[in-house]
Amino acid sequence: LPVLFKEELKSEEAQEGASVTLSCELTKEAPVKWKIGPKVLKASDKYQMRQSGTTAELVIHDLEVKDA
Repeated sequence: LPVLFKEELKSEEAQEGASVTLSCELTKEAPVKWKIGPKVLKASDKYQMRQSGTTAELVIHDLEVKDA
């Protein structure tokens, strides 16, 4: 069976310069790639990715308008 979203991303609002956590839940364990447009995000001081079982999280630090 294909991997599907059990719980999709929800819109989040945050202030510039703050941090935000985005999360989704899958129907089964699978690797997740986070993207902004066509660009695949890589772990850095700005982006933190965590995955535990079927739940994946992306933390974006020091938010800027371009992160919308």
